[in-house]
Amino acid sequence: MLYVYGLTAACLLGLAFVLQQHAAERAPAADVLSFRLLLDLVKVPLWLAGIGCMVAGQLVSVLALDHGELSAVEPLLSTNLIFAMALARRLTGQRLGVTGWTGVVLLSGGVAAFMIAGRPSGSTHDAGAFRHWLVVGSVLAVVLLLVAFARRVTTLEPPLLAAAAGTLYGLQDALTRVSTQNFDEKGVSGLLLTWQPYGVIAAAVTGLMLVQSAFETGPLRLSLPSLTASEPLIGIACGIGFLGDHVRTTPGALAGEAAGLVAVVTGVFLLGRHPMMPTGSQQQAEPSARTGGPPAGDRAE
Repeated sequence: MLYVYGLTAACLLGLAFVLQQHAAERAPAADVLSFRLLLDLVKVPLWLAGIGCMVAGQLVSVLALDHGELSAVEPLLSTNLIFAMALARRLTGQRLGVTGWTGVVLLSGGVAAFMIAGRPSGSTHDAGAFRHWLVVGSVLAVVLLLVAFARRVTTLEPPLLAAAAGTLYGLQDALTRVSTQNFDEKGVSGLLLTWQPYGVIAAAVTGLMLVQSAFETGPLRLSLPSLTASEPLIGIACGIGFLGDHVRTTPGALAGEAAGLVAVVTGVFLLGRHPMMPTGSQQQAEPSARTGGPPAGDRAE
């Protein structure tokens, strides 16, 4: 059931990202990195459809986390890009070609290689509060650095903001796993007395604002690769860092795990840069649209 839930969640998330980007590309440029962006987008039916898919995907991913360790679920969720490509192919009518099929093989093969080599498993050992907060603090610091750098280098704004969102989503996945454990052990009342579910909400809302800002500032092919690559990497790091997940550490296993992760990231970037991915109206927008000038193309609506 772990694989069924994981791949179903990935399918829903892939569809969600494509639908959200089509809506976000038309939002006012002044809304970038503002929660006002979400208030504007909530009026767009296409974006709401994307959010519906995302919520459904997140709920199914909770079921996946309830059936397996975070280090096992995260690689499965990274296949969302394959499903995004399927929808993009429907929208554009383009074929995958050599590059597209290479990306599919690397992404799916990398996931399989990591799972076979690492054999992720859980542990009842408590990592301790210090280690817990050290990992959480480090992840939040990475998010702040990515956002700060994105604001300074506008040409890299879409991938950096998407990477920041993916980093938060990876942390959100880890906190979701902790929340499900707390629910199983303490019930609803006990869960509400812990901070993790509120951390999940904060990470989800802030991550949503960041990823919509990334979708608004550039075409999908600039943001989706870094979003898809960063979430599993951070999720696995959190799983090992404070959830007590274990992967095999023999030299052969480590080599297989590293090769699998490299293949996943390479496949993600090949698929994300594929011509099939929607470019969005932002590619034709004038630079003045990013600096407060008159918007171009669809933004004039």
